[in-house]
Amino acid sequence: MRIPAHSVCTAIRDDIVSGVFERGSRLTEELLARRYGVSRVPVREALRTLESEGFVVTRRHAGACVAEPTEEEAADLLEVRMLLEPLGAARAAQRRTEAHLKVLRGLVRLGQERARRGEGEDLRSLGGWFHETLAQASGSPGLIALLTQLRHKIAWMYAVEQPARPADSWAEHGAIVDAVARGDAERARGLAAQHAERATAAHRLRRADRTPGRAPAPPRPGRVRTSQHVVNTTSGRH
Repeated sequence: MRIPAHSVCTAIRDDIVSGVFERGSRLTEELLARRYGVSRVPVREALRTLESEGFVVTRRHAGACVAEPTEEEAADLLEVRMLLEPLGAARAAQRRTEAHLKVLRGLVRLGQERARRGEGEDLRSLGGWFHETLAQASGSPGLIALLTQLRHKIAWMYAVEQPARPADSWAEHGAIVDAVARGDAERARGLAAQHAERATAAHRLRRADRTPGRAPAPPRPGRVRTSQHVVNTTSGRH
């Protein structure tokens, strides 16, 4: 069975974001093909995609390497997200479907419940799903792709502190969904902008620890992962 390049791309990107492949380290086609149990063809295609996204650079005499973004480049990402997330929320107010609303409301209920219980790790995942679904509700493929890339790159470059009052954060999520449900694009935009600004303050730049000779985890043939979060918005189920 031929594993598609986009699945290999997702797997490599996940390993870059999680630090399996350190910044500046080489990414040889042979190593990657062995690690993910695939041929070199999808690996080559995946590396081209990751280079276009800014996760990989090609260096003379070294080939493909994990990128080493500067602090200025990292700061730019947060600023761009603060511009695009409010736009996504405004578009969602105009284009969302009932299926999107059902998923968003379900995530808010779960988030509020987990916040009361103090289940921090669950909240982190639920927050990612919430923002991914809100982006999907915008109905704009280009905007969805940009926001998805931003989330991946910000997770790579920043550690995020849990909010001191997670219930307040989920109350903000709930207010955004209410505005989206009413079709109030300007209120959705304003609430999303305030939420993004507060969330940005919790981001702390990761310092790249370069450990010479460190090897990635051993290969797991045939275990290429696909997309991290799959949200069903084509039916009433979630």
